[in-house]
Amino acid sequence: IDGEVHNPLSLTLADLKSKFPVVTRQLQLECGGNGRAGFNPPASGNQWSLGAVGCANWTGVRMRDVFKAAGLKDSAVYTGYYGSDVHLSGDATKVVISRGAPIWKMMDPDTLLAFEMNGQPLPKWHGFPVRIVAPGWPGSVSGKWVQRIWVRDQVHDGPKMTGQGYRVPRYGVRPGDEVPLEDWRIIQSMPVKSIITYPINDATVPVDNRSMEVRGHAWAGDNTVKEMHVSIDFGSTWIKAELDAPVNKYAWQQWRSRINFPTKG
Repeated sequence: IDGEVHNPLSLTLADLKSKFPVVTRQLQLECGGNGRAGFNPPASGNQWSLGAVGCANWTGVRMRDVFKAAGLKDSAVYTGYYGSDVHLSGDATKVVISRGAPIWKMMDPDTLLAFEMNGQPLPKWHGFPVRIVAPGWPGSVSGKWVQRIWVRDQVHDGPKMTGQGYRVPRYGVRPGDEVPLEDWRIIQSMPVKSIITYPINDATVPVDNRSMEVRGHAWAGDNTVKEMHVSIDFGSTWIKAELDAPVNKYAWQQWRSRINFPTKG
């Protein structure tokens, strides 16, 4: 960690595990493009349907504890991280991506430098040996394979952080509308969403029993979902579902509803 700190700090994985309180939290991470396959007109990028989200048990240290150890200055505004990603060209001198986040998000007690996922060392594809977990925000903020964190006195301008990169319009627009560059803002908290996990797609209801439990998960970025409703008639009517509180802040919430399907008449 360097930049707007009093003492540039270099830590090993063993240092993280021994010098700071270690915590485990259930935290949701979601790709900013989750659901992109449903866009019309289509958007570029990986055509995610509904599966680009998860809520694992992450174990690590609080980012704020590490920043405090480094002596964060009052002039600190934003972070910029650098991982061991390799540029598609193979040129090791080129930086693939350097995302960042406001200091206040990094100082959130649930923003972690994680080294375990579901009780095991981070898998390679999830950022071994250490990654950032900034829950409720686009997954791009939760950098993998972290090697360096630069604390800055301005909004980070690393690759993908300028122009329209990781930005959305400040207001709703129609497909094809032109939005001036100054009206784009960096994505922060993700919007409210839900997913059905049971029954599976294309399930059938037994003829002699038209009742079925439907259940799934709901989440809302930095926020908590207050109510969950289900519709089986394309939104003409709604059925209030049972909704559990999150096990901790930033965990997704379980919901369930007993649905009575109509019979053919």
